[in-house]
This record gives sequence, C-alpha cells and structure tokens, in this order.
Amino acid sequence: MRIGKLAAEAGVGVETVRFYESKDLIAQPIRPTGGGYRDYPVSVLDRIRFIRSAQQLGFSLKEVKDLLALDSDLQTQCGDVRGRAETKLREVEKKIRGLTRMRVALVRLIDHCPGDGPARRCSILNELRASDPPHARP
Repeated sequence: MRIGKLAAEAGVGVETVRFYESKDLIAQPIRPTGGGYRDYPVSVLDRIRFIRSAQQLGFSLKEVKDLLALDSDLQTQCGDVRGRAETKLREVEKKIRGLTRMRVALVRLIDHCPGDGPARRCSILNELRASDPPHARP
C-alpha cells in the first residue's frame, strides 16, 4: 500500500506517517532497486491505528513506543501493560485536579468582576498582578 493510501485509511496525513518513521514507531519500507514507490504492508496500518489510539488516551510517543515494544514481546504479561495504563490514569487524574483548581479560580475571578469600568481597575487584572497566583488562594 502506498503512503497516501496508508495515511488516508489510517486517518492521518502523509507527514504523520513520515514523522512516525522518523521516531522509529513504524518501519520505512525499502525502496525498490529499480526506483518506484515504497509499499507499506497492511500491518503498518494497524500499527498507526494503535499509535493514534494510545495518543488519544494521553500516552506520549515515548510511552507509545514502550507499549509497542511490550506488544511485540512474547514474554510480556498483561499486568505489565496494566501497570502502564494505571500510571497514565494517575497522571490524567492529577491533570484533572489541576484543571479543576484552574476552573474554580477562573469562575471566582469572573464572578467578582463587574465587567465594566476602566481596565486599570479590573478585579481580574488586579488578581493577576497579586503576588500569589489566584488558584493558590481559597
């Protein structure tokens, strides 16, 4: 399968396929000796879909590479993969807690802002000028 078709079927751009090659996430097929186009095996399509799915769950490219290595290692146990997923879940939950604090701080800032008058007296700008970040205060 040629790169354009591969990219289209995987739902990515050709640049993404090349990027994955540059990061050694997928192998670049050998160019035919007489010239011509490289053909990708169908297995690369499945691999790109795996990469995209893992990325959508928040795994970094390095973590995806590690998951791919676990997937191809016959000695890997399900618990090894589960451990990676549990670690990622803890990271996601930590980010959610941080985003929740930001949301609460922003709601508070917006609720206390009258929405009119000169910007120099804007309560939001005054809070941002304060020495403590708004999310650090109750």
